Amino acid sequence: MLDYNVKIGIVPLRRDCTPRPGQFNWEIAEERGRKTVEYIKNHFTTDCVSFVDLKGVIDVEVLWSCDDVDKVAEHFRSNGVDSVFLIAANFGNEEAAGELAKKVGKPVLLWGPQDDAPDKGDGMRYTDSQCGLFGISRQLMRMNVPFTYIENCPVEAKKLADGIDSFVRVTCAVKNFKGMRIGQIGLRPRPFCSVICNEGQLMEEFDIHMVPINLAVFQDKYNTLVRERAEELKQGADKLRRMYDLDKASDELAEKQYAFVLLFRELFEEFKLDAISAECWSALQLLVGAMPCTAYGILADEGYIISCEGDTHAAMTQVLLKSMSLGKKPPLFGEFTIRHPEAENTELLWHCGQFAYSVHREDQPCRCMNMRENFEAKSSHYTVARIDQDHGKYSVIAGECDSAEGPYTNGTYIWARFGNLDAWERKLIEGPYIHHVSEIEGSFTKEIKEFCRYVPNIRFDTV
Repeated sequence: MLDYNVKIGIVPLRRDCTPRPGQFNWEIAEERGRKTVEYIKNHFTTDCVSFVDLKGVIDVEVLWSCDDVDKVAEHFRSNGVDSVFLIAANFGNEEAAGELAKKVGKPVLLWGPQDDAPDKGDGMRYTDSQCGLFGISRQLMRMNVPFTYIENCPVEAKKLADGIDSFVRVTCAVKNFKGMRIGQIGLRPRPFCSVICNEGQLMEEFDIHMVPINLAVFQDKYNTLVRERAEELKQGADKLRRMYDLDKASDELAEKQYAFVLLFRELFEEFKLDAISAECWSALQLLVGAMPCTAYGILADEGYIISCEGDTHAAMTQVLLKSMSLGKKPPLFGEFTIRHPEAENTELLWHCGQFAYSVHREDQPCRCMNMRENFEAKSSHYTVARIDQDHGKYSVIAGECDSAEGPYTNGTYIWARFGNLDAWERKLIEGPYIHHVSEIEGSFTKEIKEFCRYVPNIRFDTV
């Protein structure tokens, strides 16, 4: 399963040179580096973010010599860091910084604390951290090491806090995207040429592995479950009735719907999957006489990612968005469908009924009709994104919208107000994207753009 815990190796740096009287003072830089590290650990460690420092690795806990690079790199690798935070405690050492970042091979964050004013007595400057940042960044570029930069500022500045938060989300997305395993149940609905994907290219470029799950195997597992786990299914049907107005559905049908919940849980565990792409329409209901839509909504709140209609790229997009939220929010699967009949720049983001139950509007009824959820998503600000491929090239489009009032419709949906709906429509028409998009509460467009810095085979696109 996906892992939303982020571990960051934190590296204060000082200059490797013979100190001039006052300038590039070693002791000041080392003390500054240690204090900065402690501040960051104390203020930014959370339930899903931790830091690995240099205590016990090098004597002064500040990297200044290239001779220590291998030692620090091995320390980070053995502790499983997901990214590296380079901090210029004074001018820094761009050679050591570049070598370390290259050896670790993880996303890099670069920052230095704002320098103090020159000494009032002799006019000496003890750090020149900002100047050092220019040298470190140039070396990283020469070594083809992508990095994220936070502008030089005091350690207490909101700019630093916001920058670290953003970088953590990018790190989480990079960590989960590369090497993910996507279960493929069935193929795709025959007419849906738009969801075609290239399994070989996904493996070659992103180390993404497709895991085929034969429809006959799925059917057998489902029927066995219905036969042998009657009590669990009865309890599941009762749960559905407490959550939804089931529209006079029989006990048998409610139990068959809940059987999908139990089966998909097992498939994720058995095949060690991070996401699933399923030919839900129309293969699954033809196989077992029930539709999985409502089950998808329940499973989404349990942390599982399942895309509809055999859309593998949608599953990838949902993994990206959920990682951006550090696993705190469920991604939705809602396609561009119709323009609002009255409101300008407003679009119906809809699908047949599989939104996470937790996003429903509490002031409206939550129904389950024809085995599909039926509700409008709560009012919020959403990031909208889509990963797609065209002629061997991958790109991701991302933007944001606010929910708006609109007429009732069936299924699960958001009336979404965009800044420029015409631009979105043109992008979807001219490609390389289809109408299937994913949405998540929050603002992550900037982070998605930064994510593409570390996954160079995906081009960032926006409207």
